[in-house]
Amino acid sequence: MKLYPTHIPTSLFEKVLLTVGGGLKALHDPLRADMVAAVGETTGRAALVRLRDQMLRSSTGRRILRERPIITSETFPPFRLEALPESTLGGAYYHGFMQKHGYVPESRVPVHFIDDAELAYVMLRYRQVHDLWHAMTGLPPTVEGELALKAFEYAQTGLPMTALGAALGPVLLSHNERARLVSTYLPWAVMAGTRAKPLMNVYYEEVLEEDLEALRQELRVTPAPALA
Repeated sequence: MKLYPTHIPTSLFEKVLLTVGGGLKALHDPLRADMVAAVGETTGRAALVRLRDQMLRSSTGRRILRERPIITSETFPPFRLEALPESTLGGAYYHGFMQKHGYVPESRVPVHFIDDAELAYVMLRYRQVHDLWHAMTGLPPTVEGELALKAFEYAQTGLPMTALGAALGPVLLSHNERARLVSTYLPWAVMAGTRAKPLMNVYYEEVLEEDLEALRQELRVTPAPALA
């Protein structure tokens, strides 16, 4: 029985096959977002339960779970974001990611294999705020920046695929980039991700016009060292 519109019901055996098969494909090509997403869903239940419970302990988190906002081009209209200064969260998100790299909110992979509607929403929310975390941390959407953010996300969420991505993704980097990731960005990610307040408890739709530096201070987000 489908529990939400994009749900694909699967047996335990099918989930094992998805985990193994998807994992092998993700190892071969870490940029296969669909495979990475599938493995994230089949391995992430315990972490999602912890995230959900963390959200339930926050009044804002409870409201997010109750209202289940979805980030789309309608809820994040480009014309509204474009008018915001780059010093705001919404302006940094639009000018640094949507406009510069041609990103649209709808590009995030939908959730299919989580057999719980609330946990599926938590996973979807995590995916949809990913680019906002780029803006919050100042990391660019390069391979090196994505790997640093994955490590930051692991410290924040505990999702297994974020750790796996941060551990295996460096094969895509040059020697110098790998050395910089290990010496600079992974230590930053552990420190910053642990120090920051739970970022899943932020109602991003309501803080787009806030000053980015002030928001970072409020949420205790330490920006990443600038990538040369």
